[in-house]
Amino acid sequence: MKRRLRELGDGPPVSEGCGLSWMNEPDEWSVRDGRLTMVAPARADFFNDPGSDSSVATAPFLYAVLKGDFVANVRLSVEMAAQCDSGCLMAMSDDSNWAKICFEYMNRVPTIVTVVTRSRSDDCNSMASGTETPFLRLARSGSAFAFHYSEDGTNWELVRYFRMEVPDELKIGVVAQAPFADRCKVTFYSFETSEGAVEDVRTVS
Repeated sequence: MKRRLRELGDGPPVSEGCGLSWMNEPDEWSVRDGRLTMVAPARADFFNDPGSDSSVATAPFLYAVLKGDFVANVRLSVEMAAQCDSGCLMAMSDDSNWAKICFEYMNRVPTIVTVVTRSRSDDCNSMASGTETPFLRLARSGSAFAFHYSEDGTNWELVRYFRMEVPDELKIGVVAQAPFADRCKVTFYSFETSEGAVEDVRTVS
């Protein structure tokens, strides 16, 4: 099964039969011409601080529930103004087990960032993005997961390969974050999911 933003048409992307749901629905969002725009509210984030007991799960998250192996990818842009303004592709089991790959404003540089959370978050800055509209991808095969980044949607670079012991069913979707700002506008040009066997999540063809 595949889900695409352009198949939703104009108007609210959450409707009967579309298979998408909100966690932390934002006050500002829309779908126009197959593009989803959402505005993260003040201090919105998903982060379980490894150095304290702080856990934040307030960012808007639009997701589909997928079962078993899958590949999901997005293309996005972010109006970056403050540290850590970002748009993400995320997989979530529960509030203690989730992972995301983000296009994020880090130290004044648009950066590809990943976070894997197993109770506490493991945060990793990977590389500067070579484009203002990158593609991000997440693939699953059993308990093995991989994040990928691409400038053109054809040539992909492995960003992170990791293991998570999570159930078959996961929430897979898109996130807008503004952890240190009053707002952040993120546009998703595509969000596609494909369920089925993946031979090697590190080299998805």
